[in-house]
Amino acid sequence: MKLASRTRSVGTKVTDAEYALLEACASAGGVSISEWCRNVLLERTDGDRPTETQKVMLAEILALRTILLNLHFALARTETITADAMQSIIERADRDKVKKALERLGIDTNESGSEK
Repeated sequence: MKLASRTRSVGTKVTDAEYALLEACASAGGVSISEWCRNVLLERTDGDRPTETQKVMLAEILALRTILLNLHFALARTETITADAMQSIIERADRDKVKKALERLGIDTNESGSEK
């Protein structure tokens, strides 16, 4: 599949400090400043997508919620929580957290990784 030729340009002026920030972001992503800027601009055309940090934070919050609710339910039934039971609850929460976070964000979790 042949990629469309890029013939149009979008530009802006930035301060030295802003340029350094853009350069650092691009470098962290292993791409040039122009490629990084292009990626950021095009991502924004699809709306306000969550950042990787936001995805991770939501996943962790959902895992903590799962653990808390499971413990609360067990204690409400006056069950004793063993170390093995606790480890099982934690492992289940960790296993499912990313999938649940992506579902909550409306992001398709199929192999292509595309959004709904």
